Amino acid sequence: QVQLVESGGGLVQAGDSLRLSCAASGRTFSRYVMGWFRQAPGKEREFVAAISWSGSRTQYADSYADSVKGRFTISGDNAKNTVYLQMSSLKPEDTAVYYCAVGTLMSDNWYGYDYWGRGTQVTVSS
Repeated sequence: QVQLVESGGGLVQAGDSLRLSCAASGRTFSRYVMGWFRQAPGKEREFVAAISWSGSRTQYADSYADSVKGRFTISGDNAKNTVYLQMSSLKPEDTAVYYCAVGTLMSDNWYGYDYWGRGTQVTVSS
């Protein structure tokens, strides 16, 4: 059974940094894609970034590329079965529950992912 456990969220001030982690277990993930999504209160879940398990390909959100581009970086550690989302220069609008997910194809659509973690709360105060 696939399990994804996110950690690293918290309450920070605008301009601070956080690194989210997603520990995966339950199968071999060499052919999978790991993604990060976020959902703010009253809003739909939105794509943040994805990475192939090999790390050779990454994708970042385009719809608000100006918002996360250059501030968020996705990476992975295969030895630890863990994917990270390094977030810097955080803004109040980054406040959301952040979820990691596993899928077979790199996609910016949440329905393209098969397994989900329970999420970790990130709150950025102004």
